[in-house]
Amino acid sequence: MSSNLQLCASLLRDCKSFTNLKQIHAFSLKTGLDNDPFVIGQLLLLSAVTISDSIDYAHRLFTFITSPDAFMYNTVIRGLSESESPNQSLLTYIQMRRRSIPPDSFSFAFILKAAANFKSLNAGTQLHCQAITHGFETHLFVQTTLVSMYAECGRVDSARKVFDEMPQPNIVAWNAVVTACFRCNDVMGAELLFNRMPWRNLTSWNIMLAGYTKAGELGSARKMFVQMPQKDSVSWSTMIVGFAQNGCFDDAFSFFRDSWRLGMGPSEVSLTGVLSAFAQAGAFEFGKILHGYIEKTGFNRIISVSNALLDTYAKCGNINMARLVFNQMVEKTIVSWTSMMAGLAMHGHGDEAIELFREMESSGVRPDGITFISILYACSHVGLIEQGCEYFHKMKEVYEIELSIEHYGCMVDLYGRSGLLNEAYKFITNMPIEPNAIIWRTLLGACSIHGNVGLAECVKGRLSELEPDDSGDYVLLSNIYAVAGKWTDAATVRGSMNNQNIKKIPGWSMIEVDKVVYRFVAGEGMNGVTEEAHKKLAEIMSALKVEGYVPEIRTVLHDIEEEEKEDAVSRHSEKLAVAFGLARLCHGSVVRIVKNLRVCRDCHTVMKLISKVYTWEIVLRDRSRFHLFKEGSCSCRDYW
Repeated sequence: MSSNLQLCASLLRDCKSFTNLKQIHAFSLKTGLDNDPFVIGQLLLLSAVTISDSIDYAHRLFTFITSPDAFMYNTVIRGLSESESPNQSLLTYIQMRRRSIPPDSFSFAFILKAAANFKSLNAGTQLHCQAITHGFETHLFVQTTLVSMYAECGRVDSARKVFDEMPQPNIVAWNAVVTACFRCNDVMGAELLFNRMPWRNLTSWNIMLAGYTKAGELGSARKMFVQMPQKDSVSWSTMIVGFAQNGCFDDAFSFFRDSWRLGMGPSEVSLTGVLSAFAQAGAFEFGKILHGYIEKTGFNRIISVSNALLDTYAKCGNINMARLVFNQMVEKTIVSWTSMMAGLAMHGHGDEAIELFREMESSGVRPDGITFISILYACSHVGLIEQGCEYFHKMKEVYEIELSIEHYGCMVDLYGRSGLLNEAYKFITNMPIEPNAIIWRTLLGACSIHGNVGLAECVKGRLSELEPDDSGDYVLLSNIYAVAGKWTDAATVRGSMNNQNIKKIPGWSMIEVDKVVYRFVAGEGMNGVTEEAHKKLAEIMSALKVEGYVPEIRTVLHDIEEEEKEDAVSRHSEKLAVAFGLARLCHGSVVRIVKNLRVCRDCHTVMKLISKVYTWEIVLRDRSRFHLFKEGSCSCRDYW
């Protein structure tokens, strides 16, 4: 072995970073070792598998290899299978076969992993057939990956069949088939297999914990957790995040405190997971407590944790705290910039979002497709049509970013919210890609806002071809007819829903009071909490009528008496939530509400009046944006 080759081999063994990798590659080019199979193979292994965020470099390096062998192909297939574009792994495998390089057991294990990651049952089934053709169907490594692939594709029957054909499944195979059952919501099947396992490792127990919490079986998860012979940081993180995602924040914090007391402090994964759960539920007070812990323990220096904290504050309705976290970050990634822009957009601060985008460009951070979704969203929610169109064209012309269906959807939303319905329709019909149901549904929503019955009927026709059973489409069209006074047409739509057994998604609203999250659903049965909310709401509505409030009853879907319509709109879940907040919270607190549907006009009016008459500040997050009600006005300026 030459001295240069010995030196290069030593450098490759000690390589730990992408910068080192490029230096070693440069050294191999300079010394003529770039054609040595060992050196090239190790460079590929490091860039494709070992060193994170260097798969693109591995792919480019691979294209310059004149005669790659099976090991090199397997390395690239493996790296791509775990990347953000696992489908590229399949293209590399196809190229390998076209060059008549025979695949081995590793080839099939890695390519089946890719099929699992992009959930392609068609590709996975074909690869299974090829594995049989090449004689690898009984290889334990391949069989285990087949179990996982079928599980990811939702075929627990096929996963069980492969598993049952294994003569001596190892612990990895047992864990894979238990995971398969949970993936397909077969909790009982997972329990039976777990009880049959000849031996278990810590992973086996953690799989059961994760499966139970994802299925909402929290009692079973707690029992399993107590029975575990040993626990690691994954076990504790699973319980913390799992209970938080199911809305059991007190329990999540109890596990959080216990893990810290026992020396199993929360990890980056558990912190980001629980913050994400708090963000979705709007649990602002819990988020503040966790923020204090993060600052105290130094986790704020971890970018992913700071990004999650920023997102939590933004989604809990406190954009100023989100901005504070953003400004204090020593290092910002594209996720940081994009999250802050998305937060500003949700709160209706379109101009600030655009200014932040320009600041990001000046800092040298290159925007990606998700960044442009945030900035287009910001333009849409404040009616900045010209700026939105400018950014839409800038994506392709300046940054060479491939336009996705989400970007086209943002433009339809931009035109639709502004009342330019014909422009939105023309934009859809001229799209270079086939519009999906979400695109048409966005336009249908705009028709509902602006009362365009004719176009709504046309759009609903398109939606009936794509997703005929979506209840929201029927409700929107029925609502449009009701507002226009076309009661016969509205009744026909509702009758069609009943005939097809299509159920309307119930509206709910959540509010956090004294670190407990309460959920209200319109028309739900009475209990102590709902009775208190109804009693307070009746008092509020009486006071508002004295102030001149007139119920907005045009959106009530049925042709019923005026008094009944008033009663129907008065019991919307967001009204109950805000009434409960006023009953329980100290005056001067901010009432924070999360709603799963778009707030109706009547509730929007009521919130404005409550903020004026009772001098409360109300933050409402509906499925579209944030509304900050203060002193009789809303931050959306009635544009939502």
